[in-house]
Formats: sequence, structure tokens, C-alpha cells
Amino acid sequence: MTLQPDTQAFIEMVEAANADAPPRSEQSPEDARNGYQALAHILGPGPEPGGGIEDFQIPGPTGQTPVRIYRPQGEGPHPTLTFFHGGGFVVGDLETHDKECRLLCEKANCLVLAVDYRLAPEAPFPAAVEDAWSAVQWVVAHGAEIGIDTTRVAVGGDSAGGNLAAVMALMARDAGIDLRLQMLVYPATDASKQYDSFVENKDGPLLTVEVIDWFWSHYVGHRTADETRGDWRFSPALAASHAGVASAYVATCSADPLRDEGNAYAELLAAANVPVHHSTFEGEPHVLFQMFNVCDGAKTLIEECAAALTAAFK
Repeated sequence: MTLQPDTQAFIEMVEAANADAPPRSEQSPEDARNGYQALAHILGPGPEPGGGIEDFQIPGPTGQTPVRIYRPQGEGPHPTLTFFHGGGFVVGDLETHDKECRLLCEKANCLVLAVDYRLAPEAPFPAAVEDAWSAVQWVVAHGAEIGIDTTRVAVGGDSAGGNLAAVMALMARDAGIDLRLQMLVYPATDASKQYDSFVENKDGPLLTVEVIDWFWSHYVGHRTADETRGDWRFSPALAASHAGVASAYVATCSADPLRDEGNAYAELLAAANVPVHHSTFEGEPHVLFQMFNVCDGAKTLIEECAAALTAAFK
């Protein structure tokens, strides 16, 4: 797979820096988390939101869930993106996706509420789903208390976070919650089968099938792999119906193992008469969403995400 030149240069730099590191699939979850945080640091910071940043906690299914609010400039109430970070349900946190939330807050002029959901293997499936759903419910029921316009709420995320956003859109529909948008950036949507891109992009870059399997093995927990992968809360493509879910922005990358299942999910939503804007980024890999400071493709991706949010919030 031929990559865009600026992306190729960055990947070569990362690979050289990690030449002596063990493969992620041989690392402990803690070591992998530290490595992901280091990559996010290398990828650089984002702008300061006009209205500031606040960390606090909201009630979750097993205690308090940490969240971070990014406020746009001006008086509220503000339309809001409830954001779920990527990281295979094993790595990632509020810090690894801080830049992206800052950028979306600024460019879409919306409040962003980032959710620090529980990670596997300490908290396997469906813990992340439960935390995400409790956050969506809290935003709708209590968001007005912190300046959220609860009639203009979207969900979104990248990779595992895109999976959670897709699941949230389904659960919101069933609960009668009217979301404005589901922003799905190279979402994991169907673990029940292997797509062609799992073969074409088996070795990455930046995300390999071996690492995906490592993520899944931790997320599955005590359940069998087939049992978990066949659950629509893990594979939202398997939901009985997608009619009536929120409009979608779907981004996929040609050099990503998750490319084809993201493409298929966009087609599935469209077939259910859900309005979908789908963009494929040629010559770009997984992790593109976090590469705003180092490659042009990421700049375009963030701009498209912001434009989709802006349009949905009108």
C-alpha cells in the first residue's frame, strides 16, 4: 500500500524510534498504554479552547466516570459532542486524545465532553459500553446544568471509540434519544468476520491484525470470543435494524485493517435510509485522526469532522 509522502515520513520516524521495542502484542497492557501516551505526545498539542477546560466526574454504572469538558468561546448553552477515544478498549485516555477534542471544540464551535471509560482487561466487555451509555444518558438528563444544549447532542469517536459511538446511536434510538450525529472515524463495527482489508493491511502500518487480536483477547474477558463478537454491542453491524439511528459521518482509511468494515457500515446505514457522509482517505493509515500536526490528510479529516458537526447542530 502506497502511503501519502508526509504520512510515510512520519511512520518511518516512529518505526526508527521504536526499533528496539517489543511488538505491542507482546507488551503488558500498562506498557502499551505508556507507549500510546508517548505517541500522542510526539503528535503534539492542540489549541486552547476559548471557554477553557474542566475535569470532573459523573455518575457511572460502578462509581464515578472521569470526563473532560472543552468549552467553546461565548455563552451557552452549547451543542455538544460526547466523545469516546480510540485504543482498542485497552489503551487510550483523556490525554491521548486531548488535541483532537481541542481541535473539534474550536473548529465546530461546540462543547466536547470526553469520556474516560473503563478499559480492559481490568474491565472487559461490556464495561466500556455501560460507561459510554451512562455518559450519554447523563448528558441528556443533566447537561443543561453545565451549559449543554440537550436538544443538540452528538456522539463520536475513533476506532474503538467509533465502535462505542455507533453502539450509542443504536441505544439512543431505542431509548427515544434524538442524537444529531454519530461521528465514526475508522470505526470497528463487525468482529464477526474477517474482511479483505484484514488481509491487505495485515501488517499495518500503525495498526496490525496481530494487535487487533491482542486488543480483542483482552476485551472479551471471561466470555468466549464468538459470543462477544456476535453481540451487536461489540459488533454494531449485527444489530437487528439500523433504521432511525442518527445521521452519520463515516471516515475510513485505505491502509487500515478496519477499512472494509467501516465502508460496509456506511453502506448498511445508507441502506437503512440513514443520511450518511462517507469519506475514504487514500494512502492513509489507522491513527490518521491523531496526526493533525504532522500530515495534511489528518487536517482534512478533522476539518470534515468539524464540518459534519457544525451542519448537524444547525
